[in-house]
Amino acid sequence: MFLLIGCGIIIVVTAVAIWRSKKPLNQILAEAKYELVYNALGSRAVLEDMVMKSKNKTELPVLTGKVALITGGARGIGAEVVQMLLQCDVHVIIGCRNVQAGDQVLQRCRDKGVATGDISVYKLDISHIESVKSFAKVVAEKHPKINYLINNAGIMFGPYIESRDGFESQFSTNYLGHFLLTHLLFPQICAGGTESANSRIVNVSSCAYQAGKINFEDINNRERYIAAEAYAQSKLAQILFTNYVERICRKEKFLVQTHSVHPGIVNTELFDGTYLKNLAPWMPSLVFKTPEQGAVPIIHSCVSPRLEGRGGTYIHNCRIFATSETAKSEDLQEKLFNFTKDLLKIDNFGRPRDNNN
Repeated sequence: MFLLIGCGIIIVVTAVAIWRSKKPLNQILAEAKYELVYNALGSRAVLEDMVMKSKNKTELPVLTGKVALITGGARGIGAEVVQMLLQCDVHVIIGCRNVQAGDQVLQRCRDKGVATGDISVYKLDISHIESVKSFAKVVAEKHPKINYLINNAGIMFGPYIESRDGFESQFSTNYLGHFLLTHLLFPQICAGGTESANSRIVNVSSCAYQAGKINFEDINNRERYIAAEAYAQSKLAQILFTNYVERICRKEKFLVQTHSVHPGIVNTELFDGTYLKNLAPWMPSLVFKTPEQGAVPIIHSCVSPRLEGRGGTYIHNCRIFATSETAKSEDLQEKLFNFTKDLLKIDNFGRPRDNNN
């Protein structure tokens, strides 16, 4: 039903777009193609979420003394992740644009009876290079060890916008800023690992990565911007980065492991303004995961002992799933990694001389 309704919506929207739009026909058809691909991927993911509902659970061990950092932890899935970390008695660092909203997360958790853990909130605009550097500097000074880095903040679709640094907003927010943050805090992440428990880097991705390709010639997609195409690129980039950093950690014997996570198809504000929510607003609350359910595989990737030593994996409903051959390509991983270092002017990943590099 979900697939049929989605296809019907796409056909109607495409017909209207062809009738009313000033865009070239080839771009309208390309956008329609991406909508169809997303509809197929989303329908399959929703079905998997339903079938695997009983598997989407994890333990919440007591982890007193551990430190977790999450970007975008003030609302949606991120706020649910924070609550679960507090239940584990973890000290949670939240990086978000609205510090007051971050502070309110703790009060809401206390009101729900969560008495353990604590929160520190610092201002962060993950899409802005100088903001990431300032945030990382504060965190590094106050928190010498980080056990869990959760690169969660993200945006989806929307019009073409460039960040203050001149990068397409989805690429900048979902991938580039998190690459830089991981680089700047890598010494603290390494310091948090032990022989019995690796530190973990968790990148919150999406099944949409399967529709992605890396457009090295036009990374901003200026020549032809399709929001769904740019989003898929940013999510594929996250997984390629996850896998490459895992290779670095194994080669250098760092006590760190990495995971990319598909939280599921979750009913959050990310879907506001999409064709689906505009034309079938009842559907997300009926068939999508709740934010709490979407937070579970992220927490699982951070704290589950069953994943110890099993880094470089893609987690979906608390199970390890195989990724596409594109995401597995070591040549593509390395090419993107070096390309990104050049964009950010990073000489030696993970060993920043200071927060200006």
